[in-house]
Amino acid sequence: MSNQIKFEAYCDEINAVLHNAIKQEDCLYGKIFDAMKYSLDAGGKRIRPVLLLEFARIFGVSVNDAMPFAVALEMIHTYSLIHDDLPCMDDDDLRRGKPTNHKVFGEAVAVLAGDALLNRAFEHILNNANNLDSDIVLKALRCLASASGADGMIGGQVIDMEGEHRSLNVDEIEQLQDMKTGALIKAAAKIGCILGQASVAHISLAEDYASNVGLAFQIKDDILNVEGDAGVIGKDVGNDEVSGKATFVKLLGLDACKKRLEELTEKAVLSAKKLPDGEFLAWLAYMLLTRDK
Repeated sequence: MSNQIKFEAYCDEINAVLHNAIKQEDCLYGKIFDAMKYSLDAGGKRIRPVLLLEFARIFGVSVNDAMPFAVALEMIHTYSLIHDDLPCMDDDDLRRGKPTNHKVFGEAVAVLAGDALLNRAFEHILNNANNLDSDIVLKALRCLASASGADGMIGGQVIDMEGEHRSLNVDEIEQLQDMKTGALIKAAAKIGCILGQASVAHISLAEDYASNVGLAFQIKDDILNVEGDAGVIGKDVGNDEVSGKATFVKLLGLDACKKRLEELTEKAVLSAKKLPDGEFLAWLAYMLLTRDK
């Protein structure tokens, strides 16, 4: 099986479970389920759940046993995008080529849909992680909660908003992205390792890999926001410059960002090659380097 086919197979399995994870119910509050499903089913690269499933596989955990955590992780990522698009945040009209959640359901329901996805993520794990030791489940839950909280993704979002009012230096932007984008990517790798009871040395390599991939991922996003094709990306480009957002491109320039992107990718690949059966992880790092959306 080629790496591309393997990646697509992972995505197909993830999408199937996500589609069925939220049931559209005929009740007084049914609109919330419609809003949740709208964003979950809107597509996406599914990088985070794919990483989690692959790290779990490397350390001997089946797709079925790891899937509840992968799906929960994508629910949390999706909730963050719903909130990120709101007028009080980035005020975006498009996400993945479709109107953003608040454009379809209104701001209030969009906020609640994000809140509901965050809660449903933990419900989904607790309801479906039946074949794993409870101590392992709790350890993985702790990792997921920490990565998505104030010291992780949410804290990064706050730094991002601060960057709209003052200039951030390179170190501050790296901290921003390590938290806002990188925290869930690192959680994906670490949770996969936790589920497979990987050694401390292997967890360290996994975190190194994910840190480099996460930072490279954000730099690539910054580059695409400048020179990408909105029709391919599925959302507006150039809006970072208009809003005055702190980005790597704004601070370092395109050429320096492209060089840094290649350096981070090579570091990720080096870590992948030190892991057991890390070929797919190395391929994934290169794939993210060359993506156009």
